Amino acid sequence: MDWHRLELNPRTAAGVRRAKLQSVQEVFSLSGLELQTLTGLSSSDVQELLAAAATACRPHPPVPALLLHRGERPRLESGLRLSLGCPVLDELLRGGLLVGGVTELSGESGAGKTQLALQLCLSVQYPTQHGGLNAGAVFVCTEDSFPIRRLHQLISGQPLLRGDTPPSLISSLRFSDRVYIEHTADLDALRACLARRVPLLLARGLVRLLVVDSVAALFRAEFQAADWLERNKQMLSFSSTLHQLSQQFSTPVLCVNQVTDVFDSDDSLGPPSSAVAPALGLAWANQVTVRLMMRRLPEVVARGDQSSALRRLEVVFAPHLARDGRHAAVWAEGVRGVPDSGVSSARVPDDK
Repeated sequence: MDWHRLELNPRTAAGVRRAKLQSVQEVFSLSGLELQTLTGLSSSDVQELLAAAATACRPHPPVPALLLHRGERPRLESGLRLSLGCPVLDELLRGGLLVGGVTELSGESGAGKTQLALQLCLSVQYPTQHGGLNAGAVFVCTEDSFPIRRLHQLISGQPLLRGDTPPSLISSLRFSDRVYIEHTADLDALRACLARRVPLLLARGLVRLLVVDSVAALFRAEFQAADWLERNKQMLSFSSTLHQLSQQFSTPVLCVNQVTDVFDSDDSLGPPSSAVAPALGLAWANQVTVRLMMRRLPEVVARGDQSSALRRLEVVFAPHLARDGRHAAVWAEGVRGVPDSGVSSARVPDDK
């Protein structure tokens, strides 16, 4: 890449040379903090670098400039879905995640939420005829570090998980190169990420899935109970940004959420059979298009030399789905649905 063709100030250009960045793709594969560390540049200089890189490769934006100038939204592809990579779970969601809308996936720790989110980051990279969107994913971590080792394990397991996909296609996909990772430690960093870096990736067509894991972490950490009004205001602004990105770029958005204990069995925020409900209350519940919940059950299922706690993925509410659920298990290659016949043979571990 000839960085001299970009209009960079001398300080930014020197930082690029110091970091030995060779291409625009290499710039986009790093988080803002990583770019600052490698280049020795300030946050504002890094933003200038990202903007210049995006401008240099923007000859074919996916959204017509005339529509954006008029403030119009492009029409979403009718019926297009992002597959979860498993026929049983896709059946529950009528093909997968909605391309235009915000889907929430909530559940207790260890339920398998992040596992499914990682699986979607690989699924989105397949062509549309195989349930993908032929693009990468941006994964925003707000609390834990990104599980890179598990991602590589899922990549290695793609031939097993995707047994009906031609091996030549799977081997041709550069999965790890198309998952863009962001870490945001506070709400200001999250807002900056969604306002600058994520739109650049979407505008170039580099990604077509946005994952935020988790949405509750920052709002719970930064606000006290007495600050509920300001928290709700910030939450509405955040959700508005997510919906705008989803609609403008025909991109599914997945928000992983934590849960909280409930004492009213009639609580409508979660499944009737659950003793927990998604965090952030009714204000947040009204902002999502689809609410899914994943629960970890006491039964254990076995397959060969592997065993997994049984899970259940449930639809809490959605405009196009019935309230239903499917059992699932987490294997080395990923999350797969468990047919009812497999559930009947599940065993409950001894309480020792």
